[in-house]
This record gives sequence, C-alpha cells and structure tokens, in this order.
Amino acid sequence: MQKSHGFAAPGYEDVLDLFETFLADDPQYSAQVAAYRDSEKVVDLIGGPHITAGTVTGVYSVSKGVAALVISLLVQEGLLDLDRTVAHYWPGFGVHGKDRLLVREALSHQAGLMGVEGGFALDEFHTPHAAEKLAAARPSWRPGSCFGYHALTIGILMEELCRRVTGASLQSIYDHRIRTAYGIDVFLGLPEEFEPRYREVLYDIDPRQPWLDPLSLDGLNSNAAVSSIMELPNRKEVRAAGMSAAGGVGTAEGLARLYAAAITGVDGGAPLLTPETVSVMSQEQVWGLDRSSGLDNAFAVVFMKPHPSRNFGSHRAFGHEGASAALGFADPAYGLGFGYVPRRAEDGRTPGKAHRLASAVRCAAATLS
Repeated sequence: MQKSHGFAAPGYEDVLDLFETFLADDPQYSAQVAAYRDSEKVVDLIGGPHITAGTVTGVYSVSKGVAALVISLLVQEGLLDLDRTVAHYWPGFGVHGKDRLLVREALSHQAGLMGVEGGFALDEFHTPHAAEKLAAARPSWRPGSCFGYHALTIGILMEELCRRVTGASLQSIYDHRIRTAYGIDVFLGLPEEFEPRYREVLYDIDPRQPWLDPLSLDGLNSNAAVSSIMELPNRKEVRAAGMSAAGGVGTAEGLARLYAAAITGVDGGAPLLTPETVSVMSQEQVWGLDRSSGLDNAFAVVFMKPHPSRNFGSHRAFGHEGASAALGFADPAYGLGFGYVPRRAEDGRTPGKAHRLASAVRCAAATLS
C-alpha cells in the first residue's frame, strides 16, 4: 500500500518506489521530493508523519542557492561584474589585502572571511552593520589563494553587494522578481501570514560533541549567537528576516519550481535566466580540499557543483545543499529542477536520500529523452 501522497508521472515510477522504500524502512521518516522536467512537474511526493504538501520548513544552506539566483539576475542585467573587485562596489572592503579580491572569488568562498572575532548577533546578519564588521576584518588567508566554505558570511557578502548596486535588499528583490512572479513556495523572509504553515526542523545534537574553539576556522564558520547552526530556521526572527546564508524556508515543490523557472520557465513563461547567464554562474570556480572542512568540495559562483563525493547532478548541474540534507538544484543537461526537503535532519556528510532520489529522477529523464 502506498504510504506517500502526490504523484510521479509515467516513466518516473522508480522515484516513487524509492521514496516508498525510505518510508517503509523508517516510520519516523518525513520528507517532500519534487521535480520539474522541461517546465512540467513530473514528481511531487510527500510522506511521513507531521508533514503535508503545504508544510514549509527550514532548508538551511539551500538558501544560498536561492539567494544566488538574485545575484544571477544582477549579473545578467549588467549591474554586477564578476571580474570587478569587491572594493569597486564597496570601497570600505578594500583593506588588509582584500583590495584585489574579485567578486567571483569572494562568491566562491575564496575571501578568507569565515567570520569575525566576537561573532555576529542574529539581528544584524542582514544589516549593513554586519557588512561593516566583515569589511574591516583581516582575512584568515591571502584572498584568492585557496577556498573554504563561508557558511554564514557569504550571505553577508551577497546581501551587501546587492544593496550597493541596487539600493534594495536581496530579500526584497527575490520576493518581488522571483518568488511572487513565478509562484514559488520558498521564502527568504517568511511573512507572518504564512507562519501557521511552518513546522520546526527536527534534529539531534550529540551532547558528547567536543568543545569548538570559537577562534578556529570551524568556530569562525559558526559565527552566530546560537548554540548550533541547526536551530537557525527554527528561530522565528531568523526565518522572518530571511538571512540568505541559512534562514530560508520552503517546500520541495517550491525548490523544484524555482530551479525550473530559472532554466526552462514554468507555466509557459520565459525562463528567469538566459543560457549565457546560466553558463557564467554555473561554471566551476574551485574544486579540491576545502580549507574549512578538510573535505573535498566544489563551487561555482555561490552554487555548489557536483563532484565525486556529492554527485547530485550532471557536470552542468548547479544548486545547493543544506545542513538538514535538503537539496535544490537545476540540471540544464536534463532540463530538470529538483527539490528535496526532509522534516528531520539527515546526515549530510555523505550522499544520502536526496542524492539517490535525484539520481532516480535523472535516470528516468534520460530514459524518456
């Protein structure tokens, strides 16, 4: 008997079967998975306790990919040049050797600005005050010499560049030009009227975890006034502000529709991005050993790229994962937009359910080509 709700279009039955296997193996498993192919929805499945098609929950760093679509628009419209220095747009940034750092380098985790000593208060992450503190900071390595995942500060960089070139917040541009325009059920700033739809991300914290030195690279990377990054979207003030690094909330269908809107369009409309913009923004900038995590990683401009340890798409795919193992991406090679949102955080250190479902979607798309 089918445990999930929703549908899988003809040819995508293996996706449904795999999702059903996950539900059968774990009675506590709750998730949504969705996919669009060439602008048409082909998968939209929901299963498990305490989750419905309308449930929105935290997606953590998947938010970075959502915000990066705003950056993509600014590049497309000539407002932001990836080969200009950050200091060209933000003069106060050009201190302590950061004057030659290019926008493309800063937005591919090469700035060496994991955080600032003393950290950031939650209510300043999306404000110019956080940007001022980051601009004044001395980088941990020579900018552009290596890369390390900027878990929270890349959001500050994106938001301040957006303010500098448009005079508006990244969140407001996303809300008006993308979310509302394309009917996207993903939020960078959850309005009060949608709060009843929110369900907290469930997660476990190991009480035996060792002390994290706040002045280590990992400590700087967790540079927020919370006991764990996992609690961020469960804080109402964080999801209301919509911090672009980790405060987004939404549904899997919303993520799939968002990435489909970006590359193929939806409902008969034109895509958000031109093929040239997709090519520029999704081109891999760095790959190898991540200075922060010590693991292999790969990034385009903000977006994550597939690599052997996180093989979520074709070589042309681009998107982002989150700390809960949520995932959203576009794959122009298959015309796909994909979204996966679990209610309970999964182990995101190794490829898991999201990657297996994404592989099943790609296999079906390839077979139907």
